Amino acid sequence: MKTNTYKLYAALVLTVVLPAAALAQHYPTKSVRVVVGFPPGGGTDVVARIISAKLTEHWGQTFVVDNRGGAAGTIGADIVAKAPPDGHTLIMGHVNSHGISPNLYKKLPYDPARDFAMVAYVGYVPNVLVVHPSIPAKNVAELVGLAKTKPAALNYASSGVGSTQHLAGELFQLISGAKIVHVPYKGSGPAVVDLIAGHVSMNFDTMPPVLPHIRGGKLKALALTTPQRSPQLPQTPTMIEAGMKGFEMTNWYGVMAPAKTAREIVTKLNAEINKIMGLPDAKAKLEEVGTQLNPMSPEQFAKFLDAEIAKYARLVKAANVSID
Repeated sequence: MKTNTYKLYAALVLTVVLPAAALAQHYPTKSVRVVVGFPPGGGTDVVARIISAKLTEHWGQTFVVDNRGGAAGTIGADIVAKAPPDGHTLIMGHVNSHGISPNLYKKLPYDPARDFAMVAYVGYVPNVLVVHPSIPAKNVAELVGLAKTKPAALNYASSGVGSTQHLAGELFQLISGAKIVHVPYKGSGPAVVDLIAGHVSMNFDTMPPVLPHIRGGKLKALALTTPQRSPQLPQTPTMIEAGMKGFEMTNWYGVMAPAKTAREIVTKLNAEINKIMGLPDAKAKLEEVGTQLNPMSPEQFAKFLDAEIAKYARLVKAANVSID
């Protein structure tokens, strides 16, 4: 009798495990949509396209980037949270949509941890304090002095309310005591276009969309928001070096899937994405736009997300920022 019970139990286990294993073995079975919660041209978009191109190349199924900009990435995140959990809809998750927004929106339509399966952490990029060349400031101290001389005369662009660019501006004001005006956009792409045109004074944008314009002389880089300098801008000091004690902020990226996506699919994607980040050509492209790579397991990524949500809860409270 006991033997028959064991056999029945084993059969039930195989019934559950084998289909999932078989699904993962053949995954992906069709094109995969990779949602980016920002317009084309921003840092998230650039990183997503590099990873997606390699996944397409390696697996023979197309990984299509789908830009769904707006509300600091939360519109795109909500789409993926509600998508079928079959691995064929992913998101390039972002600190804005998954680390900051839970502390800002009183009625966020998704839970950043509960409604997503963490797949693969990619890395982070610095935010760069850039100003239009017409702004008469060669460093952070001069910019602070200018802002204090003319309160609210300077404005700064961001990729949306609740983005790291927005919070970096709030942190700048908290630490310096200067007053600057926030001008939110629907993504880094349009924000940088207006900054280059001189419609806004400054931005704390991520490195990928501004680096070419810094090198081309269209924007002036005054400081980085990371604790260390970047190899891409070795002469640019950090905000801390520039006298802004405690100023640290980064944009991180990581691939996520809807919750309840089969563990086998998550594991397969994690292994492949981590492998891609080690390939010389992909690594070079990601590092060229300032990405500091840091592969993680899904479990490590989940713990990292929890810590980020807690960190930004403290900053949002200190800055007194909220969104109804």
